Amino acid sequence: MNSAMTKEGLEQILDQALQDVTERTAGVRLYQGNQPLGEDLCTVHITFDKGFDTSLTLCADTALLVRMAQNSFHEEAVSQEDLEEFSKEYFNVLCGKVVGAMFRATQVSAHFGAPVFYHGRYEPEDQDVQFILTYSDEHSEGAQLIHHVPRVHEGGAAPNDS
Repeated sequence: MNSAMTKEGLEQILDQALQDVTERTAGVRLYQGNQPLGEDLCTVHITFDKGFDTSLTLCADTALLVRMAQNSFHEEAVSQEDLEEFSKEYFNVLCGKVVGAMFRATQVSAHFGAPVFYHGRYEPEDQDVQFILTYSDEHSEGAQLIHHVPRVHEGGAAPNDS
């Protein structure tokens, strides 16, 4: 995703995928805005290991993810294990939709690893934020979809280029 398309084109693909997958899988409508996230957060992270040298992170208010899981499972009670499992599967579906849209736009096949779930905010090492898409819902609960690119070290080389 680094140079295969414009930043604006990638933002549009990510935004469309996030809004579509969130509404279809969890019955929640998210709107782009600049609502700050709360203190109680969860993060799901994936790394593209083929096709693009990037990663995506979803950092969201725990209450938003719990409500999404409740809607998806049609259950009021959601355990920590349910929350983690839902979050990883949701992000897996989202990234699958992104890979499909990216292939249609660039003809580059991509593959990503398994999503990893974290309580709190997670920021990958040796990667820089290229951009952040910020969302909130009707309850003022928020999420950020963050696109990371490899950190360029002194001399202009990415860490794995040596």
